[in-house]
Amino acid sequence: MSLTIDTHHHMLPNFFYEATNDKENPVGGSKPQVWTTEKSLAFMDEMGIDIAITSISTPGIQLFDSKASKRLARECNDFAASLIQQHPKRFGALASVPMPNLDDAIEEICYALDVLKLDGVVLFTNSQGIYLGDKRMKPLFKELHRRKATVFIHPNASPDPIAHTLGITDNLIDFPSDTTRAIAQMHYGGTFAETPDVKYIFSHAGGTAPYLAGRFAIVDEMQIMGDSSITGTFAETFRRLYWDTALAWSDPVINNLKHVADLDKVLFGTDFPYVRNDIALKGKVALENSFNLSKVEKQKIFSGNALELFPRFK
Repeated sequence: MSLTIDTHHHMLPNFFYEATNDKENPVGGSKPQVWTTEKSLAFMDEMGIDIAITSISTPGIQLFDSKASKRLARECNDFAASLIQQHPKRFGALASVPMPNLDDAIEEICYALDVLKLDGVVLFTNSQGIYLGDKRMKPLFKELHRRKATVFIHPNASPDPIAHTLGITDNLIDFPSDTTRAIAQMHYGGTFAETPDVKYIFSHAGGTAPYLAGRFAIVDEMQIMGDSSITGTFAETFRRLYWDTALAWSDPVINNLKHVADLDKVLFGTDFPYVRNDIALKGKVALENSFNLSKVEKQKIFSGNALELFPRFK
């Protein structure tokens, strides 16, 4: 491959991880590798990754102390900008925002994109139980649309307490399900229709959403969720969104995305440092050696599609 861009690559500086996670019980249930800039670069070199677009991970920045949230978001964004300054050809970055306080979130987006010149924004499926398709989120997406921003959406744990009583780690079932909840609410609530200039990336191949494409089509045909003349059909939404391959690189998943979305909207991602290096490498090799993908399609997944979203790396 001539160029490889990892669009799902987390930075976990100590100040962020200690403020948002219990080291013994990390959010989602999967304990990441200890993260440093040097370990990111070593992983990239081992994997043959040229560029990583960094973002914070679960649970995002949703501290109950709003002032502490603002400080943490600013610290994360300044740190991300310093990574780019030190390694401009290796790192991009998605801005962190304090949620669900929209005034603070919009203020931080303005700083991160206008002053620091970061490459986009990372949001989480829900913050303190408020999902991205909630009507209260409209001002945030209006600002992102005005900026024609690239927005990476990562899953979070469900706010439903019953989901946490089953003895099943959140990242097994609930993370993919939460992504699907967010996509469905954003579609049927009109968020996607109202923000045609926002480029949305959904983690882990969109959770369970592509698998449910046929079910969404039936719901639309029967108008169970109302007339789609304003929102468009879900089939149209599938073809508009971007999807990454982090933990979702198998042939059945890729073939499904090819059918419901189009490979022009699929991006390579690893989920470093949550996934073991050997597993991440297995995923990359599987994509490189897939008989179901042409050389051109592989090039699009590994870098071509990402360059459309992050053109400064062209």
